[in-house]
Amino acid sequence: MKAVMIIYNQAHSTVVMNILDELSVRGFTKWTDVQGRGSKKGEPHYGSHAWPSKNMATLAVVEDGEAGALIDKLRIANAQAEEQGLRAFVWDADSVV
Repeated sequence: MKAVMIIYNQAHSTVVMNILDELSVRGFTKWTDVQGRGSKKGEPHYGSHAWPSKNMATLAVVEDGEAGALIDKLRIANAQAEEQGLRAFVWDADSVV
């Protein structure tokens, strides 16, 4: 199993949900008020007067063979609106209860 953590500008919310639906990823956890800034050139997303946008995060645990397709679709979504910001991280999920 693979854990896929997707961190994205709130503007990408519908896009991310559509990708999960398209790939039949049913199980996930979503956080709607996530603050941060990109590690390269991303602007802060603090939900403040100076930096009003916010991030969201979604964690999905998928079968090993499903992670690649999910990452590919997220990469395409990010390329279509790169200034908004979307990152995904994958790691092994050793046990699932």
